[in-house]
Amino acid sequence: MATRRHVLAGLLASTLPRLSWADAGSPAFLAAARDAEGRFALHGLTEAGGSLFAIPLPARGHAAAAHPHRAEAVAFARRPGTYALVIDCATGRPRARLAPPEGHQFNGHGAYSADGSVLYTSEVWAETSEGQIGVWDTAGWHRLTTFATQGIGPHEVRRLPGTEVLVVANGGIRTDPQDRTKLNIDTMRPNLSYLSPEGALLDQVELAPEMHQASIRHLALAEGETVAFAMQWEGDPAEPVPLLGLHRRGEAVRLCPPKDEDLLAMKGYAGSIARSAGLIALTSPRGGVVQLHAADGRPLATHARPDACGVAATGGGFVVTDGGGTVTGLTAEGFRPLARTALAWDNHLVRI
Repeated sequence: MATRRHVLAGLLASTLPRLSWADAGSPAFLAAARDAEGRFALHGLTEAGGSLFAIPLPARGHAAAAHPHRAEAVAFARRPGTYALVIDCATGRPRARLAPPEGHQFNGHGAYSADGSVLYTSEVWAETSEGQIGVWDTAGWHRLTTFATQGIGPHEVRRLPGTEVLVVANGGIRTDPQDRTKLNIDTMRPNLSYLSPEGALLDQVELAPEMHQASIRHLALAEGETVAFAMQWEGDPAEPVPLLGLHRRGEAVRLCPPKDEDLLAMKGYAGSIARSAGLIALTSPRGGVVQLHAADGRPLATHARPDACGVAATGGGFVVTDGGGTVTGLTAEGFRPLARTALAWDNHLVRI
């Protein structure tokens, strides 16, 4: 419940001038990275991979959420985490540091409402890994409410474009709150859940029983409300399974295997996913590859890129970041160099 202090803070915040992304240099992407001295920062990148700004983070980052209008981002700690830093990207100053309620942990991702007035955060009850969505007012940065994700171990949460419907990747894995040991691999039940902004369950799909050890992790929102999702296989590593799935509300899940010769290339691990110009890209830092699929899931190509993980859409293709500091462009024809840095890019590249 909002206190008088929260209300006053919100009123004060609403009267302050809010700068746009143009005031921050019009970055195209956000990405967390570690420099050679071991310091962590959130970077704003150009289309060509150059860093426009680097804003210090208190610890390793995972992903960020970009405000739809103003030059504001929320940088999330590597999961399971206890910080979410609200940053004014035009000035480089933190606006707020969010902390989950006692017994909760942030799980690496969040999403703004269409008008930017609300932030939704992916969370778990630490002891049970039961999924929760935290709902935050972005004027005064107080917590409004919490509701269930309808699954275990949620990771990415996204908002369907043009709607306020939330899509949650419930990974299905219960983990130890201290050391992240996986506790329920034999009984995993990952699901994709669609929730109203009030928390009502609108739709939910699970994978087939033989795929119950494929943890649904990351999401790319495609045309026609089709959701593309990336998975990480917790079963027998010698058993190749599809790591890309497609789903449209009211329909069955479609799994999209790669070409036969590429079945083991990703080593059971999809690190991130993006969609651009009729293509879907899946990265695998473990396999050192990026796989491209058509919008309908047909496999197209597998391209080698050591420690590639971050991927986001750009005109006609993708931008990919890797742990070695390279930023590259990617189309169906392959990679082209964009920028070389002394940074170790973290897991995700977020399109603003």
